[in-house]
Amino acid sequence: MTSERGNTPRPTRTELNILRILWSKGQGTVRDVHEALNEVESENSGYTTALKMLQVMHHKGLVHRDDSMRAHVYYAVTSKEDTQSSFLADLKIRLFDGSTSELVMQALGNAPEADQQQLEKIRVLISEMED
Repeated sequence: MTSERGNTPRPTRTELNILRILWSKGQGTVRDVHEALNEVESENSGYTTALKMLQVMHHKGLVHRDDSMRAHVYYAVTSKEDTQSSFLADLKIRLFDGSTSELVMQALGNAPEADQQQLEKIRVLISEMED
């Protein structure tokens, strides 16, 4: 499935884990990604699996590769925020018939762990939108 970002495909769960690693580090070699990926995924994958995933993601346009050095360095093509926006827009259309209020109500209704600080951020956002 492609995203609203054009013809860039939507990342899979493992690809999202790799993107999270790259977003947090800013960049990473295959070894960096491999080590971090084994920390976040339940089953340890091999170095060659991480390499293959990054090659596939490069081919799909999800990551950029700097191959000017011996160890290739990978960067996420889009920001975390842009990826979140794309997923959220798709979710709103596909599951909530385009209704932002239904999406928000469902999200808040299923978020009993929301603390006072998070709720205050939501109040501030709503207030800013009303102005």
